[in-house]
Amino acid sequence: MILPKLFESRMRELLQDEYNEFELSYEQKHNSGLRVNTLKITPEEFEKICPYLIKRIPWIENGYYYDGKDQPARHPYYFAGLYYIQEPSAMTPANLLPVKPGDKVLDLCAAPGGKSTELAAKLKGEGVLVANDISNSRAKALLKNIELFGVHNAIVVSEAPSKLVNYFEGYFDKILVDAPCSGEGMFRKSPSIMKNWEQYGVDYYNKLQKEIILSAAKMLKPGGSMLYSTCTFSPEENEGTIAYLLENYPEFHVVNPLEGREKDGVSYDGFSFGRPEWVNGPEELKNCIRLWPHKINGEGHFITLLQKDMVNTNTTSFSTNQSKGSLSGEALTFIDSLGIPVNLSNIEIREDRLYLMPNEIPSLKGLRIMRQGLFLGEMKKNRFEPSQALACALKREDYKQIIDFNGNETDAIRYLKCESIPVEDDYQDGWNLVCVDGYPLGWAKVAGSSFKNKYLPGWRWM
Repeated sequence: MILPKLFESRMRELLQDEYNEFELSYEQKHNSGLRVNTLKITPEEFEKICPYLIKRIPWIENGYYYDGKDQPARHPYYFAGLYYIQEPSAMTPANLLPVKPGDKVLDLCAAPGGKSTELAAKLKGEGVLVANDISNSRAKALLKNIELFGVHNAIVVSEAPSKLVNYFEGYFDKILVDAPCSGEGMFRKSPSIMKNWEQYGVDYYNKLQKEIILSAAKMLKPGGSMLYSTCTFSPEENEGTIAYLLENYPEFHVVNPLEGREKDGVSYDGFSFGRPEWVNGPEELKNCIRLWPHKINGEGHFITLLQKDMVNTNTTSFSTNQSKGSLSGEALTFIDSLGIPVNLSNIEIREDRLYLMPNEIPSLKGLRIMRQGLFLGEMKKNRFEPSQALACALKREDYKQIIDFNGNETDAIRYLKCESIPVEDDYQDGWNLVCVDGYPLGWAKVAGSSFKNKYLPGWRWM
């Protein structure tokens, strides 16, 4: 691989004796990884059914390497939301942000959803996740991954971070800022990014990063935690951005995200700490973390965990602002048939579409919202049609009428291609939850010998 001359000279200056080892890493193949969705399956359960040869990523409890020749995105388990295909280093930011169930969490630059889906899994269905991306087209991919992973307590937004401050100032317990960057850590995986680096350079992205991180700082509660990350090596975009935040908001402090985390089965060997001398910054920048491609089996990442001082302030009270309507009898009957608790007071009706809303969210009027809460389905004349998102949010035991395909047979793939399936004698009339090896894929409507495939056409296997 021929690296840009300016990049090569900068890295040689920064790494000095380590540079040759760093340069040699570009002769190696990039590492392919997948992360298990713990909302649906445990890592131990996944290891038993995984059709591919996998190996644990040392620092990610639910992360695995797989052979790049395999195609895990071409298996029904992928369509069941059992895992997310993600570069191993990129799994680290969401893993190290200390999210706990019940938190209010913001993923500020969230598309396509790799980090959001892990944050949602850590919430375990409690609290709220706001996943935002300023790009509307990228936010559509984010929404699909949120729904595919069975997340029911998320709000997907597409807005500039500065606008979100007007709605969420002091609201979040935890914030992840995986900032847009020059992408130096992706050169090996995607060499085309080098052209973007040569066109825009470091300064263009550093200006964006400084604007974004200051907006994020305003939305964090006192006492909350914020994690800033990039997939670049540039000191200006990394330690430099953090130093800029500390100058403007002295109530923030850099803490070591690895402290107290090492336990059986998890190793942070190869992780490096920050270099304040590269930006003439404060000593606390030593608590930043770098993943280098010549020290770990990954492309590289930069991570900083920040803590905001606890101060005595008046806390803003937030409450859900909902537009109520009347639930049809068919909708109520279907909701009652589910084996999950549904608080009817949290259901919002918009144009006959039902949404199960998270608790304690402010009025979002005026924002570009892709989705609020879990889309349950649509009330139509004399019937209720459950949504694809609801199917993904259920477990097999949450619904009585099940059609369960074997992952090694063709029927599951035929279903995912929106094709017709022969009706078996034991299929029951009405709505059936279609599964693969017990993990939901979507809906089918059975009436006698008729099988209506209700898999979402926009998601179909191509």
